[in-house]
Amino acid sequence: MATIIAGGFGTEVQAQATVRQLLDAGVPLEDICTFRVNPPGEHHALPAGGDHAASPGAKHAHGGAVKGAAIGAAVGAAAGAAAIPIFGPAGFAAGVGVGAYTGSLVGSLKGIDDELQPDATDVRPAENLVAVNVGAGGRDAKTIAAIFRVCGAQQIERAEGRWANGVWADFDPTTAPHLIGGRRRRSERPHAQR
Repeated sequence: MATIIAGGFGTEVQAQATVRQLLDAGVPLEDICTFRVNPPGEHHALPAGGDHAASPGAKHAHGGAVKGAAIGAAVGAAAGAAAIPIFGPAGFAAGVGVGAYTGSLVGSLKGIDDELQPDATDVRPAENLVAVNVGAGGRDAKTIAAIFRVCGAQQIERAEGRWANGVWADFDPTTAPHLIGGRRRRSERPHAQR
């Protein structure tokens, strides 16, 4: 297993500038790789692919939608029955349809609200990732992390993984990063009491 230090950047320009800084610091190109991490829920678009079937906070939305649609259709049927003298049979159908739609929407949102939502450390953000195999050549992980910090990394992570043919071969975008620094990590810390 290789020790990998990676920095996440908001733009491709920042990532490429960081690669230049790493090369200037003596890190060989075969120990640096860059790639784009898609937003959560879109990781299937990556060649190594495979994302969770649904967002972590939306597992029970379907059940809530079904229950809500049934209740909404019943309420809509009552409203539609009252509208028959004015709008005829179309009023009844419209009442059922609007009631079912509204009920399914409210029900699915209720199902989402009941679940624990992932926090920023559970979900890998969309970013341009620059990864360095620090195990090769005896490089110091703190030095690489410092370069990422100076270059404006939003987050810096440490991982143990497989490095092959100049890339982080077993990178999994669906796993939470083990953060060791960066702007996001500092901004998420509670402010010290003065």
